[in-house]
Amino acid sequence: MDGILAISQRIAQIEATLGSLSVPRVQPAAGSAMAFSEVLASAVADTAPTVAAGTSNLGGSGFRVNADGVPVDLAAYGNGRIPREALEPVGTTGHRLWAPAAQSFEKLLSAAAADGVAIGVTDSYRSYDVQVDVVRRKGLYSQGGLGAKPGTSQHGWGMAVDLDLDASAQAWMRTNAARFGFVEDTPREPWHWAFQPS
Repeated sequence: MDGILAISQRIAQIEATLGSLSVPRVQPAAGSAMAFSEVLASAVADTAPTVAAGTSNLGGSGFRVNADGVPVDLAAYGNGRIPREALEPVGTTGHRLWAPAAQSFEKLLSAAAADGVAIGVTDSYRSYDVQVDVVRRKGLYSQGGLGAKPGTSQHGWGMAVDLDLDASAQAWMRTNAARFGFVEDTPREPWHWAFQPS
């Protein structure tokens, strides 16, 4: 019975928070059209009352993460459902990430190259359907495989890269990647590096 009471109280808190938000009307300039996704992303970014404790604001409009570590400007799309144009290219690699992750990763690649270290990229943003395929081929991580449950992968938010690293590149990453916001956070996957803005 205590669990039901706690759930009811939490629902009331959420409803009160939603009731206190005022969504601004976004009017496109005469003669221009805005896609619904642009209006929604703008409204979500503009109405976020505060950034939750323990989260990050990287200084750019919409470069915030919520309490779950999800980019605020991408949250409305859903994990693995982000349109290509909402992600930023990573130099000339052919890969795309959330804009702050892409910018930091480009700096990381430049610093590594300046130190004579070659780092290859094998994977970055991953769609939901591709994540389903990864789990089909490699199994769920929770069951000894190598794939995150579809809809939960850091790749699905454009916040992770899988890298092609030789021993010296792996050592360089372990020494330097944190300066650029990247951490090796998945046991059994030394190639997987996640962007964690601070």
